[in-house]
Amino acid sequence: MNFEKVVFGFFVVLAATLNFGFFIGPIDNPAVHNEWELFAAVVVNLIALVMKFGDRTQIGAIHLATSLVASLQLVAAAALWAIFTNVSDGALNTEQISSVVSLSGGALLANIISVTLLVVETVSFRRQ
Repeated sequence: MNFEKVVFGFFVVLAATLNFGFFIGPIDNPAVHNEWELFAAVVVNLIALVMKFGDRTQIGAIHLATSLVASLQLVAAAALWAIFTNVSDGALNTEQISSVVSLSGGALLANIISVTLLVVETVSFRRQ
């Protein structure tokens, strides 16, 4: 067993599950979307992004691209959350939380693609 691949797979799957946990629920209900879960999703996605820089294969390039997309959208979602809570009275309204959750949904799609690539790559791997 390759420990490096285990850690890589762990962060790819953890990034997707944290993003899913934040995304799930009514899009317009701020009570079901936790800011700490969004923060954790951002951090883990950035860690996964850094881990994907070393792979020089074509599938590694696609992994990196999906991670860039997910990280960009999650950072934008977190930035919007920060702007909305600091400009308004601290509570997000339905339009504001919908914008944040929508960005998280785009990141979730990129994370799902990344997990799918990871599974395909693992299934197609042949022992030498």
